[in-house]
Amino acid sequence: MHNGIGSPLRRVDGPLKVTGEARYAAEHFAPGLLYGFIVSSSIAKGRIVAIDTAPARGVPGVVEVITHENRPHVALRDRYYQDQVGPAGSPLRPLYDAKIHFSGQPVALVVADTFETARYAATLVRIEYAPEGHDTDFANAVPNRFVPGEQQGETPVHRGDAAAAMANAPVRISQEYHLAPEHHNPMEMHATTVIWEPDGRITVYDKTQGSQNVRDYIAGVFGFRAKDVRVLNPFVGGAFGSGLRPQYQVYLAVLAAKKLKRSVRVSMTRQQMFTHVHRPECLQAVSLAATRDGKLTGIMNAATTATSRYEQHSETVVEWSGMAYACENAELDYAVTAIDIPTPGDMRAPGAATGMNLFEIAMDELAYAANVDPLELRIRNYSDKDPMSGNPYTSKALMSAYREGAARFGWEKRRQGPRSMKEGTELVGWGIATGMWEALMREASASATLGANGHLDLASASSDIGPGTYTMMTQIAAETLGLPIEQITARIGDSDLPKAPVEGGSFTAASVGTAVQLACRAVGEKLFKAARRMKGKPLGNATIDDVEFVDGAIRVKGEPSRTVSYGEIMRAAGKQSIEVKATAKPPNDESKARNCHSAVFAEVKIDEELAVARVTRVVCAVAAGRIINPMTARSQILGGIVMGLGMALHEESVMDHGIGRFMTHNLADYHVPVHADMPEIDILFVDEPDGEVNPLGVKGVGELGIVGTAAAIANAIFHATGKRVRELPITIDKLLD
Repeated sequence: MHNGIGSPLRRVDGPLKVTGEARYAAEHFAPGLLYGFIVSSSIAKGRIVAIDTAPARGVPGVVEVITHENRPHVALRDRYYQDQVGPAGSPLRPLYDAKIHFSGQPVALVVADTFETARYAATLVRIEYAPEGHDTDFANAVPNRFVPGEQQGETPVHRGDAAAAMANAPVRISQEYHLAPEHHNPMEMHATTVIWEPDGRITVYDKTQGSQNVRDYIAGVFGFRAKDVRVLNPFVGGAFGSGLRPQYQVYLAVLAAKKLKRSVRVSMTRQQMFTHVHRPECLQAVSLAATRDGKLTGIMNAATTATSRYEQHSETVVEWSGMAYACENAELDYAVTAIDIPTPGDMRAPGAATGMNLFEIAMDELAYAANVDPLELRIRNYSDKDPMSGNPYTSKALMSAYREGAARFGWEKRRQGPRSMKEGTELVGWGIATGMWEALMREASASATLGANGHLDLASASSDIGPGTYTMMTQIAAETLGLPIEQITARIGDSDLPKAPVEGGSFTAASVGTAVQLACRAVGEKLFKAARRMKGKPLGNATIDDVEFVDGAIRVKGEPSRTVSYGEIMRAAGKQSIEVKATAKPPNDESKARNCHSAVFAEVKIDEELAVARVTRVVCAVAAGRIINPMTARSQILGGIVMGLGMALHEESVMDHGIGRFMTHNLADYHVPVHADMPEIDILFVDEPDGEVNPLGVKGVGELGIVGTAAAIANAIFHATGKRVRELPITIDKLLD
């Protein structure tokens, strides 16, 4: 059976996960392991005046209570993010001083011999605060928006004269759209286990999307030599961007281990997961101008997102509207506004999931203003080049996605008018939206070691937060060297392995996968050269282009009798192993645009009296280059669609501005889609060969599934009800008259 590229291979690490043998960050142990429990601030802004730790210290089993008053030394500043892929800036260092930046900020760490003891003792820590006036209301802060520091001085992104196009257009719409803040809720909560070695080195098991990212952070902040810090994350129970930066539990765990010279574990509670990185709240003002037949003549898009006061977080929000469709005139403006919250961060398809979904609702409004079918409107405004740069795409099969997705969905049966489709007591609505993401690639390294027994070992410091990195690496190696998957082992999640970027941005397959391919090809070349030197010349005078690597052997194409196994070659060469390390670098050709696209079709049914909305069908047609594994790729799109459904109907972090705290801080109050919410989901990959985007021709699908999904659902709700809701999520109260 073929298990190489293109095969729907089951995850090679699946048995470890379903049998419980895969161990996560909080499942590693050491002799004398201590447990830290985080004490969180009860105010949103101010200073700590006094901390009484005596009652907590008096609890049997408590080893230490660490605060800003007795913490060990840390560096004044770190240059950690200069060469990193993760969000720019530097993560908050808790217990650094007496200042409180947000509600729930860590203010003490109780360390004890059991988790239960630490948790109980944490309730006895008494803290006196000097509160200051806080403001967590994004709406109040929008008038104080400002251009983030790294963007100051740049020319505003625009082309043509959008204002003139708007003034002269026979058809135009102008509205504001809002997205509520959303929080990451991966199954595995953030946790860190630090193993203190006798020689002062540390081994750190951390929930992170980049082991080398965390290693460099620890070394920079705590003064360790990088070679004395080893970070491991072989298994990660979901992340969605929450692990791109080191979260505060790793800082606290290392802080405690350094102070006590003991092994320490620190785990966040589910409630504490709501006191760190989240998708920022956004207000987006969109104006569109068009001809009477719906051809865009002007786009104006001004977006504002929330950031913290102690750090500036910005995203790529408005550029998506400028590059989605052909339009000569576009004016794009982006700014942030500061409130007293934790610094937001990347969450699946950061920027695009916000900007593109809200913009696609505006496109639906334009379709109705022009009385044009929403799919036809998008086709009429299709562009074969990136309108932002003017560059052609390496490939763009979005038109195929529109047509194949529409055929699969049955779009031709749709009636244009709102409230025109009904089934029993339910209104039926059909909506569409376009999705897009970048086809990125980052520099990455991997090693491939072939043993004399025919077993291949692959290694890279990459991570697997869900997409199937182990499986992807295995399939590429199987394809390249013609080995069965049973003879291939992939190792990842270890900072000591060859350098790799954080896993995020849907670039792991293109980056690490290409490095694996290069390393395996190099192994193959070494095998071929050794075979050419064998007595009897089993391959004759064949060149490397004349042979194929198949079934653990080199074979002359078309001449099956001229075959020599890898074992024979290595025995003849007297080698026990062949090892190669390779580094893949992204193309430096900027003359082409690199993107993946999708067309999302959604059906909703809404009870006319109760206003309960159900998503009953989703069809997502994906144009994402070469698909390495259709099974795992489908799972990635499926997961994105689930999160998109959550964005459309469920997910909303609700703030009590009186106390400045997110109140929906558990899975009972913060609603995410469950099995009962999930409709029939049909995913199809359209043919999109691409020999330019990267050596593998892959584009990545991890982010793409969420981009456009919420908009397609929102547009279907309007089609069903005739009521346009411009705030996500669309809850029952917004649909009731």
